Amino acid sequence: MAGSATSSAPTSARASAHHGQGNYQFALIALTSLFFMWGFITCLNDILVPHLKSVFQLNYTQAMLIQLCFFGAYFIVSLPAGALVKRITYKWGIVVGLAIAAVGCALFIPAASYRVYALFLGALFVLATGITILQVAANPYVTVLGPPDTAASRLNLTQAFNSLGTTIAPYFGAMLILSAATVAAANATPEQLDAMRLAEAGAVKFPYLLLAVAFLVLAAVFAALKLPEVEDEETVEPMRGGGSAWQYRHLVLGAVGIFVYVGAEVSVGSFLVNFLSQPDIAHLSEADAAHYVSYFWGGAMIGRFVGSLIMRQIDDGKALAFNAAIVIVLLLITVFTTGHVAMWSVLAIGLFNSIMFPTIFSLALHGLGKYTSQGSGILCLAIVGGAVLPVIQGSLADTIGIHLAFLMPIICYVYIAFYGLKGHKPA
Repeated sequence: MAGSATSSAPTSARASAHHGQGNYQFALIALTSLFFMWGFITCLNDILVPHLKSVFQLNYTQAMLIQLCFFGAYFIVSLPAGALVKRITYKWGIVVGLAIAAVGCALFIPAASYRVYALFLGALFVLATGITILQVAANPYVTVLGPPDTAASRLNLTQAFNSLGTTIAPYFGAMLILSAATVAAANATPEQLDAMRLAEAGAVKFPYLLLAVAFLVLAAVFAALKLPEVEDEETVEPMRGGGSAWQYRHLVLGAVGIFVYVGAEVSVGSFLVNFLSQPDIAHLSEADAAHYVSYFWGGAMIGRFVGSLIMRQIDDGKALAFNAAIVIVLLLITVFTTGHVAMWSVLAIGLFNSIMFPTIFSLALHGLGKYTSQGSGILCLAIVGGAVLPVIQGSLADTIGIHLAFLMPIICYVYIAFYGLKGHKPA
């Protein structure tokens, strides 16, 4: 998912020559845990959306403020994070990111105690700030820990573990958050309503406390690790002269592609629990529906493992356009059918989403040479689509219904198909 963004820190840095391949392998294993964690924490938002919607009696638009605060951090924090990482090195950027993420998780405890929605949103922004710094440091670090010709393969592999985190998170959320809320709702009387909602809000305390501890442990581990040092080197000449990455049409169109892709993916994922709970779809409880969300993200994980192999033989642009076309068909089936057909068609979207983010990223950065770092920063800012488009779909769900609201992502995937066929080609 977007959790695997390439950062605004230099992506053409190279590892110091005196470190051995064994050091790289150990560092990559350690970094893989980070990809898993931020995939896990990002996907947990898909559980928070229906949970807090119920706790605070929100409409869909208000509930999507969760994604607005989380993904809005990418837009606000990415460039300052890139400057920070350049100043304090990749390793200490990772440590700082982990520490801030731990603080964000810990802030869920007072937010739940006081049962104030604004405090939850503030905690999410702090958490997302830490995750953004992590991504700015860890993604380019993965690309330099080994031979340049296998950099994309390494990043795809670590992104697959990011998807493993997104696959497991719905089970974790269903068991520790939604299940408690469902039992309380079933047994509540009108007189107990306020107490029930307080208990529902409190259901997030234990899981986010565990996550805070996990982030702190990882921060201590990375602070103690002796990781290979990297040095910046951006001397490759771009395809043509000039003074800015903005002059490259395929980069600008790629930024639009990242915006609509992340927005569409987050929109679909955010509505899955509520959609599968509809009487005309699967009529599942929220806790049971959350289990099925794992199929959506599990498909993305499988697609990344498979895609990292077969895309060596297939043109990237054509593969991107083909997957976008399949998703458009699946969304049309989702909108115009009901029952299990609509349920499985929307869940299958995850499989075909899998290769889109890294493919758009790599196509957009092609040929930028010494402007790669600036172009990477522009693309990272475009992740703000995950903040904007879910709110639009939430507004549509409030006005025309959650079922028809799935028409909105179709427009996004039409653009992605265009970018795969034509838009990615340098002028």
